[in-house]
Amino acid sequence: MSLQAQDHAIPGDPKVVVRRLIDEVMNDGRLEVIDELCAPQMAAGARGWITPFRESFPDVQMEIVELIAEAETVVGRFRCSATNLGPWRGRPPTGRRFERVDEVYFYRVRDGRITEAWGIEDTPSRERQLGLSP
Repeated sequence: MSLQAQDHAIPGDPKVVVRRLIDEVMNDGRLEVIDELCAPQMAAGARGWITPFRESFPDVQMEIVELIAEAETVVGRFRCSATNLGPWRGRPPTGRRFERVDEVYFYRVRDGRITEAWGIEDTPSRERQLGLSP
């Protein structure tokens, strides 16, 4: 059984929760799943970030490079690709695509729900690929 299949086979595993956030919410656009995956105090914030990002980049695809879990903490390394088809950061859409932008996020998962998230994204690379900066 592959590592990814093992992740999906263990309900309640913090890595499964994060994998579902990426696969179902970010990649598939199923925003209604946020309430299932995030604690109530986290859900509104998650929706407030994910919704406008998906409106700006409706074809976003997050590749899970690696997920590491220890107790309630999951660290994810991702590569993000998408086409800018809606306004982003106050700028009109460029119609251009960015590819394989690196992101690293830390998630705290308690009782099967994400309670905290913090991350770093290579925004300068994303902006360069979109033609928004030199």
